[in-house]
Amino acid sequence: MERISWEQFFLAQSHLLSLRSTCTRLAVGATIVRDNRIMAAGYNGSISGGEHCIDHGCYVMDNHCVRTIHAEMNAILQCAKYGVSTQDAEMYVTHFPCLPCTKSIIQAGIKKLIYANNYRNNEYAMELLEKAGVDMIHIPFEEKHLTLSR
Repeated sequence: MERISWEQFFLAQSHLLSLRSTCTRLAVGATIVRDNRIMAAGYNGSISGGEHCIDHGCYVMDNHCVRTIHAEMNAILQCAKYGVSTQDAEMYVTHFPCLPCTKSIIQAGIKKLIYANNYRNNEYAMELLEKAGVDMIHIPFEEKHLTLSR
């Protein structure tokens, strides 16, 4: 039996997390990993105890929903909340991160960004990642890894 690769395993984790998203515009999941161990995970949704887009609609300002926290930030904030260092970690995310999330990824010391889907890839975000020495790797996710039958 052939085993799933680590990259596909962590992308599968991120895709499963995206199923918890409460955003009606785009479901995103992110997983922070070091030494092939999951340190934290997040999906896009409202603040704890807040109203969700799936229940109340998106709160859009300047063409962005401001009700949600992005998956990448939720994962980074989970590390901060529990005192887990993100220095030299890897992040696996379902979609290329937005510019503010990109800046947070860099500031958190994450050194490798693996994403499954291109999504409004911002040229400046890509430039910042490159200048910061963050490896950007696009690996399309193989959805067959979410099925239980072999």
